[in-house]
Amino acid sequence: MIKLTVLYGPPADPEAFEEYYADVHMPLVEKIPGVERWEAARVVDTMEGDAPPYYRIFEFWFKDLDGLQASMGSPEGQAAVVDIPNYATGGPPRWYRRSPRIGHRSF
Repeated sequence: MIKLTVLYGPPADPEAFEEYYADVHMPLVEKIPGVERWEAARVVDTMEGDAPPYYRIFEFWFKDLDGLQASMGSPEGQAAVVDIPNYATGGPPRWYRRSPRIGHRSF
């Protein structure tokens, strides 16, 4: 399993960001083939109480690196990527990929 994380900076107009993100961008994302799971979240604060450096976090999970590359290289994946400048006014998003460690801790 591999995860791709997208971090969005604070937008110039949060209301416009949210409207476009929900109504236009996310329907594009939902068409990307090969996505095992996705999660979108809004950053509300930091542990220190400072203004958060990111506004939204989006994470997708794929079976493996080949699956990630195939999905993001597909026409649907590319359509979602090229749409980002249409609403992400907080600067270009940062992209990270990693293999998540899943576990639990007994107490």
